[in-house]
Amino acid sequence: MTSILNVENLVKRFGGLTATDHVSLEVKTGEIHALIGPNGAGKSTLINQLCGELTSDSGHIQLGGRDISHDSPEDRVHLGLGRTFQITSLLEDFTVRQNVGIAVQARDGGNLRIWDRVTKRRALWDETDARIADSGLASRADTLVADLSHGEKKQLELVMALAGKPRLLLLDEPMAGLGHAESQEMIGLLDSLRGHVSMLLVEHDMDAVFALADRISVLVYGQILMTGTADQIRNDPRVREAYLGGEDELC
Repeated sequence: MTSILNVENLVKRFGGLTATDHVSLEVKTGEIHALIGPNGAGKSTLINQLCGELTSDSGHIQLGGRDISHDSPEDRVHLGLGRTFQITSLLEDFTVRQNVGIAVQARDGGNLRIWDRVTKRRALWDETDARIADSGLASRADTLVADLSHGEKKQLELVMALAGKPRLLLLDEPMAGLGHAESQEMIGLLDSLRGHVSMLLVEHDMDAVFALADRISVLVYGQILMTGTADQIRNDPRVREAYLGGEDELC
């Protein structure tokens, strides 16, 4: 299987603190790869390095075989890198349909006056409506984002990220703040995307991680402790020690 993402010896320091310490990571094309670790392990720093929000001190990032280590965040998006955020970033005073329409238009370039002369933008709105229908938000298409539940906002952000047609999607805690039913719905939605888009999933919800991940990498003190399957991670004593101080099982 080919790789969509290759990270080699990535380092980021903040003064005397090494937040990511020679991190090497591979995401295979089509897989859901989870990145887990205790609070303060360096997960957010690593994601921001991958997105270009933080400049690495050393190391290399390749997306689809191309070195993007020094590319801007915008260039990385155009090359196929998408992202969702732990805290949703949406246009609250616009409808679901308008938010998705803006994401579709942003991907294709041009101005964002997408509701001017709508008849000339039929293809844009057809794609917008199809993406909303596939997400399960069809009944909420004309609802203001401000009136959505937290789980619906998370779904919408995912739809908008997918509108960019990413080759690799970085998911930053998509289960954060969701109740059990909403988490199960999000797990089902992400699972339906398996094989269609590669994903790097950063998540604290271990039930979701074990349900979704083809492989899991464990980040501890800025270093990759190990990479393996769910069973390998669950039963490894080093991982249990990092999370639970050596208790019998990582649930």
